[in-house]
Amino acid sequence: MSQNLLADGITDLLRTELSTAPTESYLVTPSRETVEELVSVMSTLESPPGVRLLAAERPLKDVMDDFIIASRAANLVADDVLSVRTVESPPENALFVTDDDVVAIVTAGDTVAGLTTDDGEFVESARERYDGVWDGADEFGLRTPPLTEVRETLSSDISETTATDFDEVLASLQTARGNGDGLDEVTISLLVAAKNGELLYDISKWGEDIGLASKATFSRTKTKLEDMGLIDTEKVPIDVGRPRLRLMLGDDRLEDADSDQLANVAQSLLSS
Repeated sequence: MSQNLLADGITDLLRTELSTAPTESYLVTPSRETVEELVSVMSTLESPPGVRLLAAERPLKDVMDDFIIASRAANLVADDVLSVRTVESPPENALFVTDDDVVAIVTAGDTVAGLTTDDGEFVESARERYDGVWDGADEFGLRTPPLTEVRETLSSDISETTATDFDEVLASLQTARGNGDGLDEVTISLLVAAKNGELLYDISKWGEDIGLASKATFSRTKTKLEDMGLIDTEKVPIDVGRPRLRLMLGDDRLEDADSDQLANVAQSLLSS
């Protein structure tokens, strides 16, 4: 056995493992928290090593329902440093497998231990096993566009100010699920568009073009927010066709809020 790792949390353990991993590694059957922290830690590293994430489909879907995690994961996939596959019957143990060692991840309260072996024969056997499991696993399709693409296209297709407001709202949130734990990505997009007086047609077309959500989803969410008094609209005539709708904030408390406070104010209004 090589030296075991004792960390204050999964973040410290992953940061240690990723900083010493010589080549592409496997992360097998991680908990939801571990998947979230893996994406978070890899996103902060200047040159993250390659990781093959292997897990059951349901926990992955639960984690990727959070736009913040999913869009960052999509960045890592686009950069070819993260690959994600699913298996119907994943191994029971949470493992980090490199070319040099195998680490069993054990959690006890707030403390995380990495029980490590660098026995050459065992490591080689484990590596071969998970190479085989990986080859037979299904690729996990991320439906969320990369966060860098969201930011860049929002700036170029809508406005730089709207993109900046989007970033500030997202930075103020811990999650973006839209289930009471955070506003979802469509709601955030509509709120920052309304803050800047953008057209519903433009923001919904942008969202559909990059794969964020359909125009119908944007329209339904707009109606919900309008019914609850968070946003308002006004008709803008055009040369040909039906008038377009300009989005505006519909509550003085939202209008008075800075971008980094917009989400908290909106959540309080939605829950009242």
